[in-house]
Amino acid sequence: MSRATITHIGGPTVLIEVGGWRILTDPTFDPPGEHWNFGWGATSRKLAGPAIAPTDIGPIDIVLLSHDHHGDNLDHAGREMLSRAGTVVTTIPGKRRLGHGDTVGLAPWASVESAKSGAPTLEIVATPARHGPPGSRPIVGAVIGFVLRWKGQENGVLWISGDTVLFDGVREVGRRFTVGTAVIHLGGVRFPISGPLRYTMTAEDAVHLGRQLNPQTIVPVHCEGWKHFRQDQSAARDILASSELGGSVLWLEPGTPTEVTV
Repeated sequence: MSRATITHIGGPTVLIEVGGWRILTDPTFDPPGEHWNFGWGATSRKLAGPAIAPTDIGPIDIVLLSHDHHGDNLDHAGREMLSRAGTVVTTIPGKRRLGHGDTVGLAPWASVESAKSGAPTLEIVATPARHGPPGSRPIVGAVIGFVLRWKGQENGVLWISGDTVLFDGVREVGRRFTVGTAVIHLGGVRFPISGPLRYTMTAEDAVHLGRQLNPQTIVPVHCEGWKHFRQDQSAARDILASSELGGSVLWLEPGTPTEVTV
């Protein structure tokens, strides 16, 4: 049976360990308190720090960076960590901005393979993400999610949604892949300046998407620790638990490595 260990560090930051690979998503390691400007009058404040300090993470082979331009997905300490990581995989505009030596920029549906002695070859496929309502990309910027494939997977690919709303590009993931484990960014982000418009999925969206993907395991993340989340973890737990997907949902205890079947 193929297994992976997933550790939720906080926000969108997850450590995935599988077959000798150590993969980190969206590094955020700053302490709480700082205000961040997301552009066009949208601001937020970090409310909780990481469950594991960056100095305690250990070596990282690959960083999957859904986008580099928002502080709740790449903060000061996370940015510093990039210099000590192996390969960074992110958006094409993100690659241009970062200047990190080994950075790969991918457009949606493009892919890259990574090889490491003693580990299975890892294929990383960028998946579409839209970090807001239709037409918002010029304001919110480019974002991607990630599919991870390697030899020996039994239940399907491991998919990380990135910050996105529910739209056709996300649904297409389920048409192209059998998803075994889905790490889904929630929180229902809204800002006072843009009223009812949302910038990430809600738990209700995750239920709709889960009906199509039908993954064995759903891992919700990125719905706590920041002021701009409008649907907190408690509400998301209740909605997901009362749905037909409740038995597939795995809420990770921050800082605690948890095994999943992949």
